Amino acid sequence: MSFVSPSLNAPAPSGYAHDWALVDVETSGLVPRRDRVLSIAVITIGPEGEQTGEFSTLLNPGCEPGPVGVHGLTAERLQDAPTFDQVAGRIGAMLQDRILVAHNAQFDYDFLAYEFARARMWLPVSQRLCTLALSRQVDPPTEDMKLGTLAAHYGIPQQRAHDALDDTRVLAGILRASLREAARLDLPLPLVACPPRAESRFTPKPPKTPCPYRNPGRLTAGGPLQQGMKVAITGETVLARAELAGRAVATGLNVMTSVSRHTSLLVTNEKAAESLKARRALAEGVPVIDERTFLRLLADVRPGTTHEAPGISVAPAAEPAAEQTASADPVTVPTPVEVPAPETAAPPTASLHVSVPAPRTPEPAAGTSDKPLAGRRVLVLGGIHADAAAARSRVVELGGSAAINLSAGVTDVVLLPGGESDRRMKRITALELPVHDPRWLTSPTATDRKGMALRPQEPHVMPRGGVIDLPVPHDRTQREWYLTVGWAPQSDCEIDVVAFLLDDDEQVTSDQDFIFYGAPENPAGTARLLTGGPAEQTIALDLTSLPPATRKIVVAAAIDGTATFGTVGAIQIGTAPGSSAAPLARATLDAATTERTMLLAEIYRRGPVWRLRAVGQGYDHGLDALARGYGVDIAD
Repeated sequence: MSFVSPSLNAPAPSGYAHDWALVDVETSGLVPRRDRVLSIAVITIGPEGEQTGEFSTLLNPGCEPGPVGVHGLTAERLQDAPTFDQVAGRIGAMLQDRILVAHNAQFDYDFLAYEFARARMWLPVSQRLCTLALSRQVDPPTEDMKLGTLAAHYGIPQQRAHDALDDTRVLAGILRASLREAARLDLPLPLVACPPRAESRFTPKPPKTPCPYRNPGRLTAGGPLQQGMKVAITGETVLARAELAGRAVATGLNVMTSVSRHTSLLVTNEKAAESLKARRALAEGVPVIDERTFLRLLADVRPGTTHEAPGISVAPAAEPAAEQTASADPVTVPTPVEVPAPETAAPPTASLHVSVPAPRTPEPAAGTSDKPLAGRRVLVLGGIHADAAAARSRVVELGGSAAINLSAGVTDVVLLPGGESDRRMKRITALELPVHDPRWLTSPTATDRKGMALRPQEPHVMPRGGVIDLPVPHDRTQREWYLTVGWAPQSDCEIDVVAFLLDDDEQVTSDQDFIFYGAPENPAGTARLLTGGPAEQTIALDLTSLPPATRKIVVAAAIDGTATFGTVGAIQIGTAPGSSAAPLARATLDAATTERTMLLAEIYRRGPVWRLRAVGQGYDHGLDALARGYGVDIAD
């Protein structure tokens, strides 16, 4: 497919015209609260497509410049450059009243937010647009979503990769091309609201040092403390709470902020169950001792068993591992419960198992009788929820990928009753996409793919319960795995994606291991929540840097309000080794009906390998009950 190189001054399609501020930064590292901006470029474009401003400069970060081999900026080149606070006013004026645009926009936005905070200024951005998120919606037939790959696809010249000004000029061309494709597909722009961010929000917090010892269980009557025991403290203490906890941690104990069935003991000077923690300890049978006894036992803490740190195993990147059997590797998730009353609140205590399909043989090529929809992406429109979910499941059985939104990658449309009134049908007709009735899924005959834009490699399609091994990325500079969650845009509710970093007991080791919109990054920076738009959020994980105590990461979604996942429809997850890499695997989860929270995926250690499982298990209770089940201390 040929593309005409988009002009920087070409007018934006109707409805997609805004005042834009295109930004690119080169940085000394990847952690905004720790690393610094080394160079920045800003190009402003008006709603008619005219360029209204351009500014770029190197910056003296006051620290080592980091990976010089990537950005080419040595300390000698930067020593005479201005500091960020010297140019912050000019940059702020260019961002004011414009939508910030960047490729992986949250990265640039977060770095700017920290730099403005250090300069004692506000970042004057109220909305941002990520061209990565926009490209994922458009879904062009490219090998990946890297800036250079998209530039080549759209015919945009790129002269100096990782040069802030040249990257911003390339970004302008990609934005224009992506806006035209979004207009062709009638896609809403994934604009993200950016509330004002105060300086205190960016104060680095020291991470809790992970306990290196496994939990040996509960304290026995008259027995000693042992390293790894989970200790909770409640009520007034003679020693300052921080000092008491510090002494416990120094001996190898694991001080928790909540009580669960895995708690080894509760320390309190109260004589009755006067706190929620004490009531939960009583309900769970957790031993309770006073502060004086605890201090005496701290004098002789017995050695514990350390967590094993498995070596990193490189799984084949080309072919995902086959799904495992349920007997070899069951899924354990909290039992669904209704939100408990404040006086009797308790975390879920039982577990259930979700069956996992038996191993499959490699999928045959598209067009064969076994998997006639292999390599195709099918959009189902209309029908009641149960019928639409069954149709999407059938698509997956036939080797296809069930789409949740219209994109350039959709190859077929299945029309259920009522689907003809879907607003997307007008666009589907204009695009001349093949439209089928439900009988087509009984014995489909794939239409000729001649003339269709083909990808170098389609993602592996995972059924509900499917499992794959995660290979170590070939690019060792890109250490993060990205699990992106998407859904059809909603007008009457908001969906929040969260993550729990769990230990052997399926519990968080501290509240900081709960990643959500109010705490989008853990202190170590190994788990982050990224927002790509109103219908897309991503959990980024540095699996190589997680402590050995972290055995599993559970990614879930929750609906704010009274809506349910049955009304939202299908949720799609995709995993990729990097922010702009092609997805390795994709799953469409739509078995929910009345549920308000849903477990989407588990990423867990299996020997030296990390694995991903598509879960799709929903619950009627809210996020607070789900978080309590994993040991998060939620105020009643």
